[in-house]
Amino acid sequence: MKASELRAKNGDELQKELNELLKAQFGLRMQLATQQLGNTSQIKKVRRDIARVRTVLKEKAGK
Repeated sequence: MKASELRAKNGDELQKELNELLKAQFGLRMQLATQQLGNTSQIKKVRRDIARVRTVLKEKAGK
């Protein structure tokens, strides 16, 4: 997911995307804890996507 794609969305869509990413992060953490997660790099990707969404939300709130 790119920041330019996120900037094209409105606030409600961004909030929905953030909620989905947080749920995905929780699921990945549970898989890691139960040793069912094969590709641990997914956690890093989701964390960065969450940070991107939060950054764009803050940018939109400032305008």
